[in-house]
Amino acid sequence: MDIFDRQKRSEIMSRIRGKNTKPELRVRSCLHTAGLRYVLHDKRLPGRPDIVFPSRRIAIFVHGCFWHGHEGCKKAKLPETRSDFWQAKIESNRERDTRNREMLEALGWQVRTVWQCSISDDSLFQLVDETVSTPRHG
Repeated sequence: MDIFDRQKRSEIMSRIRGKNTKPELRVRSCLHTAGLRYVLHDKRLPGRPDIVFPSRRIAIFVHGCFWHGHEGCKKAKLPETRSDFWQAKIESNRERDTRNREMLEALGWQVRTVWQCSISDDSLFQLVDETVSTPRHG
């Protein structure tokens, strides 16, 4: 692989969003419309959850099925080229997700994961109901 290929790949990867993705914006919009207020990407918490309700101690991650290796999901299919690279990358992401979840739970947080493929009106209404029904802390 020559330097041009590496530079081109680097440019492409740099354009991939880690924040404010379409699935994340849809979840946030629904929560906001329901009157819920939250903190975004709280750097004080492990993994910087996408959406945080500090008073309820709820952390929500909105995961893209491909990037986080959603098992059994058609959107999580690995590319045929450079499959070893992608397998390692996705596995690393999954391990990091597990570590972050465990650390948050150890700190007393409820962790919810919303998968890109499962975002629907019904799932969002359920998320709102679960959030509203969680008691506030001190």
